[in-house]
Amino acid sequence: MQDNHPIIKVKNLSYKYTKDKVLEDVSFEVPRGAFLAIVGPNGSGKSTLLKLILGLLRTQEGTIKLFDENIRLFKEWQQIGFVSQKANSFNSGFPATVFEVVQSGLTKKLGLFKFPKKADKQKVKKALEAVDMLSFQHRNIGELSGGQQQRVFIARSLVSEPQLLILDEPTVGVDSKHVHQFYEMLEMLNKQLGITLILVTHDVGTVTDKVTHVACLNKKLHFHGDAYEYNQLNEEELSSFYGHDVKLLSHNH
Repeated sequence: MQDNHPIIKVKNLSYKYTKDKVLEDVSFEVPRGAFLAIVGPNGSGKSTLLKLILGLLRTQEGTIKLFDENIRLFKEWQQIGFVSQKANSFNSGFPATVFEVVQSGLTKKLGLFKFPKKADKQKVKKALEAVDMLSFQHRNIGELSGGQQQRVFIARSLVSEPQLLILDEPTVGVDSKHVHQFYEMLEMLNKQLGITLILVTHDVGTVTDKVTHVACLNKKLHFHGDAYEYNQLNEEELSSFYGHDVKLLSHNH
């Protein structure tokens, strides 16, 4: 039976670190199976919003529901995978193989000192296969390019079989010529594996043909709708969201 409840429901969310609000009265829903891009200028509250959704910050005003449950009562965190900008700051001398890095994503499920079973090893291989990195399983993580490392970190998040995957600027440190392939892989995870994706990105022109929804955040939520509606916005409307001039780029695929 298809669950029609939104996977995330944010209502009247505001947050401040000092006296000034970094998020103000933000409300939106993420349907199950969506691929949402969150865009906005630096300092617009994108990272704060992610931290609130991931339970790393406690809500002050407004509510967040995950899988139809208030975030303060939510316990099923293995349902949510998170990939940060790790490739840009990863210690290339770290002595672990690709297989071991992905397998470490099962630590919470297995417990710290339990050995993985055959079924767990199959999960690791399946996750590596999903990001097209199975042939690299015995390579040291430090030998890989930034883009390959990010694929491995996504596999590490996928190994616990989450329903929702959140990615924070995942193409930082990825060679520009591989960025398009990277987004094609995310589209495949969304369409073929049915994983709901939230992507914080500056590359919105590159991903509008891959994502299903776009949210423009600049303290307030200035736009939230499907990718087609976003593509109909003109430069003046986009500039009003961003607080400065925005030039629309034409991307031919």
